[in-house]
Amino acid sequence: MKKRKKGIAPGLLCLLFFSAVSVNAGTLTCSDKLGRAVTISVPVSRAVIFQTYELIPALRIWDQVVGIGRYAYDNDLVKAVKPDIETTVPSAGSGLDVNIEALLKLKPECVISWTFKPDTIRFMEEKGLKVVGISPESLQELYEVIRLHGRIFGREQRADTCIAEMEKLFLLVRDRVSQVPPESRRKVLWLLGKPTTVSCGAGVISDLIRLAGGVNPAAGILQSSADVSMEQIVAWNPDLIFIWGHAGYAARSILDSPQWRSVKAVREGKVYKSPKWSTWSPRIAPVVLWMAAKTYPEQFKDVAVDGIFDEFYRQVYGISYEKVTKLD
Repeated sequence: MKKRKKGIAPGLLCLLFFSAVSVNAGTLTCSDKLGRAVTISVPVSRAVIFQTYELIPALRIWDQVVGIGRYAYDNDLVKAVKPDIETTVPSAGSGLDVNIEALLKLKPECVISWTFKPDTIRFMEEKGLKVVGISPESLQELYEVIRLHGRIFGREQRADTCIAEMEKLFLLVRDRVSQVPPESRRKVLWLLGKPTTVSCGAGVISDLIRLAGGVNPAAGILQSSADVSMEQIVAWNPDLIFIWGHAGYAARSILDSPQWRSVKAVREGKVYKSPKWSTWSPRIAPVVLWMAAKTYPEQFKDVAVDGIFDEFYRQVYGISYEKVTKLD
């Protein structure tokens, strides 16, 4: 894992990228996450979205999307909002493995992809496609990505509405956890694809832990994630452990492991696997509320969390929370 270079903070860097947006006579020019200047005609009416597909129902842009990343077919929210997606919105692969022939047949005016493989973005550009590379690494960057989508699709007001609904949940969380004295804040460790790969001091998950009032013992490692030893985790001795929802192991495997028995979170049974909610969408707000309620249940005992989730889903996605969770 490469450490971040010193310099401009990631959130500020993205603000500089995405604030470098100009709209003139139906043309938008922005500098994306890779620092590339991309000029497209807006609003876009034929787009392929490889990664940020949860923004499609949030911004109400189904009629402007002609292709989608294949992982969207397994996304609970997308399937709930659009049950016929596999037969009505074709896939051209993903940002990792683009099917260029299928992509070109869709004749997109714009492709929105993540920057994990910059060579793939360059390859698409060489084929004459307009590609915007995104990869939010903080909450502020996610806001800018949502606003950028709003500009691209002519849905600026919807983008602002989504952010406002997110802020309502964050305000609730901030208000409740502010009542917890600094000396009583709980240590929260977030595990990723492997039990010894942890979220560190940079990235979206780091922001979530702070918003939920937790103290990340791995925050001193200035990168988004890192592999650490079991001895280091024991030394950190977290009060709670959260597991990435897409990890291939369950909370039970941690709770039942002899290696983990000396860790306070394991002894007290406070190991939780998160829902498979994307942190690249407005659903990051319910994630924070869920984490905060687990971390400080005494501060949220009078809060109807599921009811708040339902209102959020209806306002942002136009669907009930129950309808989405029934797919799990």
